[in-house]
Amino acid sequence: MILTEEMQKIMNLIQDDENNVFVTGKAGSGKTTFLKYLIEKSGKNCIVAAPTGIAAINAGGVTLHSLFGIPFGPITPYDRLENKFSEYKVELLLKMELLIIDEISMVRADLLDAIDSVLRRYRDRYKPFGGVQLLMIGDLQQLAPVVKETEWNMLNHYYDTSYFFGSLALKKTTYATIELKQVYRQNDPYFLSLLNKVRENKADEQTLAELN
Repeated sequence: MILTEEMQKIMNLIQDDENNVFVTGKAGSGKTTFLKYLIEKSGKNCIVAAPTGIAAINAGGVTLHSLFGIPFGPITPYDRLENKFSEYKVELLLKMELLIIDEISMVRADLLDAIDSVLRRYRDRYKPFGGVQLLMIGDLQQLAPVVKETEWNMLNHYYDTSYFFGSLALKKTTYATIELKQVYRQNDPYFLSLLNKVRENKADEQTLAELN
């Protein structure tokens, strides 16, 4: 794989344990392909997880709920998670150096804080996410977090947004944001311009007529 300038920058940041990274980019910008390359070349103990089963399968990982033993539904910062892990799971969490979360746009702020709570319990309690480095991948203009009105009525006392960047734990860290700008999936610049209008909610009747 030939790395773009942005991809090389991500690789450099990952080598420094202090850096958390959010990677974004349009559909077809090579996020999934680069993810597989990074896992192979990073030299770190990585775990790949995603918010849904389909997303986890596509990324070659597991779901966040199953990995961290987190129940479905809203979780406030004051809720105590009473999960018990096997020796194998504890060892897995202790050896993890890099947590890669794919489709981060779908991850709710309370879920990310629940992950922080679990990692602090089994690793360093004084560091966000127990000292684990985060690589978050996704496009905020694609799928949004699923939150029911009744759930948000509970969570909005603690969060200013349901998106992952509303996480209280994440706000205690610094993270670099890098956008992959080169699109590989399509070579036709005019067709790409039409797709981008749809992505950015700027499609008019002429755009839709052209696509049809």
